[in-house]
Amino acid sequence: MATIADPPRGAQAHRDTRFFTIMAVVMSAIIVAGFSLNLAMGRSSFDVPISYHVHAFIFMGWIGLFLAQHITASAQNWALHRSLGKLAYFWVPAMVLVGTLIMFVVARRTGGPFFFNKSEFLFSNLAVLWCFGGIAWWALKRQRYTGWHRRLMLCSMAVLLGPGIGRLLPMPLLIPYAWTITQFVTFLFPVIGMIADKRRLGYVHPAYKWGLGIYVAVFALSMALAYSPIGYAMTEALLEGSPGAERPMEAFLPPGFTL
Repeated sequence: MATIADPPRGAQAHRDTRFFTIMAVVMSAIIVAGFSLNLAMGRSSFDVPISYHVHAFIFMGWIGLFLAQHITASAQNWALHRSLGKLAYFWVPAMVLVGTLIMFVVARRTGGPFFFNKSEFLFSNLAVLWCFGGIAWWALKRQRYTGWHRRLMLCSMAVLLGPGIGRLLPMPLLIPYAWTITQFVTFLFPVIGMIADKRRLGYVHPAYKWGLGIYVAVFALSMALAYSPIGYAMTEALLEGSPGAERPMEAFLPPGFTL
C-alpha cells in the first residue's frame, strides 16, 4: 500500500491533479447550483433562525476551502496549499458539530422536508454527516500519501453532495424513495474516480474501495436503524412537543401541493 500511495510524479502527477481539480469544481458547482435554484424558485429564504445562517456559512466555507486546495495544487503552490490545509483540522469538526445541531433544529421545527421520512431524515442524515467527518479526517491524516489523501477527500466530498443534488431533483415525484435515490447519485462520484483510475493506472486505488465501502455501509446501517421500531421510537421521543412531531412520520405530499 505504501507503494500505491506514493505521490505521482511528472506527467502522471499533472493528469491526476487536473482530474481531481475538475471533480472538485463539478461537485462544488452542484452544491451551489442546488441551493441557488432553491432560492431563485422561492423554496427557501433568508428569513430563518440564526442557526441556519451559521450552518450555511460553515458549509459554504468548506466548499471554498475545498476548491482553494485543488486550485493551489494545480498551481503547485504547495506552501499555500499546506497553510490552507491546516484550517481543515478545525473546519471539519465544526461542520460535524454545526451540521448535527441544525438537523435537530430542522427536525423539531418542521419534521424535515416533507418528501423524506422523519426518522430517515434524522438518523440517516446524521450518520452520513458523521461519515463525511470520519473520511475527511482520515484524508487529513494521510496528507503525506497523495494517492490516499486525494481520493479520500473526493469520497468525503461526495457525501456532502446530497443536499445539492436533492435540490436539483424533483424530490416530491420520488417519494418514498427520494432519500435513497439521492444517496445513490452521490455514490456515482467515487465510482467515476474508480473508472478514471482504471483507465489511467490500470487498477483502482484502495482508497476508493475503503472510502466508498464505508459510505455505503454507513448508509445501509443508518437506513436499517431509521426504519426499525427503535428508530421510530427515538424519533418520536426526540420530536415530542415540537412542531415537527405534528407532521406524519412517512414522506407525504402536503395538501394542495403542486410542482
